[in-house]
Amino acid sequence: MKSKKIIALALACTLSVGAFAGCAKKKSESISDWTMIAFMAGKELNEGNEIQEELAKKTGVRLKESWNTSQDVASAVGTMIASNDLPDLIDGGNGSKMLAEAGMLVAWDDYLAKDEYKNLKEMFSDKQWELFRQADGHIYWANVFGKTYGEPKSRGHNDEAFWVQVRVLEWAGYPIIETLDEYFDLLDSYAKANPVNADGVEVIPYTALCEGWRYFCVENAPEFLDGYPNDGSVIVNLDDPDNPKIEDYNVTPTAKMYFKKLNEVYNAGIMDPEFATMDYDTYIAKLASGAVLGMCDQNWDFAQINNTFIDKGYKELGYNYVPLGLVAEKGQTKNQWHAYADVPNVSSGIAVTTKCNDADKAFKFLNQMLDQEIHDLRFWGVKDVDYLVDENGLYYRTEEMRANWQNDAFRAKHVCNYSYLPQWGGTHRDGKNAMKPEDQESEFFATLSEPLKKAFDAYGYTSYGDFLRSEHITQLGFWYPMYSHSNDMDSTTDYGAAWLKMGDCKHEWLPVVITSKDFESDWAAYQAAYAECKPELFLAEMQKELDRRAALGK
Repeated sequence: MKSKKIIALALACTLSVGAFAGCAKKKSESISDWTMIAFMAGKELNEGNEIQEELAKKTGVRLKESWNTSQDVASAVGTMIASNDLPDLIDGGNGSKMLAEAGMLVAWDDYLAKDEYKNLKEMFSDKQWELFRQADGHIYWANVFGKTYGEPKSRGHNDEAFWVQVRVLEWAGYPIIETLDEYFDLLDSYAKANPVNADGVEVIPYTALCEGWRYFCVENAPEFLDGYPNDGSVIVNLDDPDNPKIEDYNVTPTAKMYFKKLNEVYNAGIMDPEFATMDYDTYIAKLASGAVLGMCDQNWDFAQINNTFIDKGYKELGYNYVPLGLVAEKGQTKNQWHAYADVPNVSSGIAVTTKCNDADKAFKFLNQMLDQEIHDLRFWGVKDVDYLVDENGLYYRTEEMRANWQNDAFRAKHVCNYSYLPQWGGTHRDGKNAMKPEDQESEFFATLSEPLKKAFDAYGYTSYGDFLRSEHITQLGFWYPMYSHSNDMDSTTDYGAAWLKMGDCKHEWLPVVITSKDFESDWAAYQAAYAECKPELFLAEMQKELDRRAALGK
């Protein structure tokens, strides 16, 4: 590990190069200490974090990030509004619309119209920016994820899948797993042959998270199993491409098949008996123990366990997960688990609040986050400390550098991604490198554990997305994803009230049907209760929004 003296020297050297030749002046300017809240899990940085301090010198802003994992984001945001206790910046999740309607967010419109904020403007097309516009005619936030600059280079899968530990695939001889039956047979067979880990911990073949808004881990698989992309709350049927139709995946034959299968594996002892009652922290602890062989989840929801595996010395035990794109029927080619296209989720994103005492500086700061040198500092680190450059201009790391960036203690004191601020995936502006190291071919394979490398080699895959065997569709409908409309639905409307009732109904009934001793009877009761929620009101509103977006995209 580099000494603090060497790191400090390298940081100082960066002040004299490139676009930041004028940084000496910035040193004398005051630094604004601002706060930010995101309603997600995250790790706070040490005071005096080295790259954060360098970013503060370059931008004039030092941002204190806080992470709120409240299961009721709307209630947390409501408390903020009532108390007028706001951070300077916020990603308000599904409470973003509440903040805007309360007059607590600064509009982006004037800033997007100025050349000095062209980095922000570049994030979306003019038509896409229109999707962010609220009922009062203004834009108040921008979602920072899933944006590709230049040629795509992504090698990860940050979205939903049925996941399996790589050791399970190795034990089975690296089979192709297509269906739920094959998946659960694999988990069950491995668990029977290997009932405990090396440290004596009993394996859990399959678990699921039902808590709060994360109950999607149980609820929305039917849309994927039928081959549709993640529109979240509905299916968009494109049998007639010129006339797309909203459908309800909660009542399809595949939905019944899926929950009946979960019922079977639960009653066979394959599914975690605590799935319906455990909270998020307990779920993450189970995954981090290495005991869970498989689950259905979004990668971003549990990715933090990868560093835990390293810290605990588990990296080479095959506990890491790879995604599987299961389908309803064997041989089914319709499969869109992996999105090869960008996903403009317009329902939430980074916003500047009215508490911020200098909105102009705040938007300048957000714009600077996309300057290439700043972006490199956030995601690659300090040149000659965190990465090197070869004779061809390609960035790379040594084993020591890679180990540092996978170490939580090192990251807390040195690394500052500002992970909920504007960012790019894809190709570096130099046309050679990846915007982020995890997408750089050499770095991607160099950071894989040996069990993961063996799996990639066995299947001939070069990215996590390959494991899902999804159709390579690079242009999704302009409406996609439809969950960005349902996420901020007004609960005082008839359709918004129906949407809330549908969610409450599924929260109540899905654990019941999964654990039932009489599935057919309980499934019928669930479907009757669901119909009483009047989902047709919600579906009609979603169709109206689908039609609006489809017309806007033409």
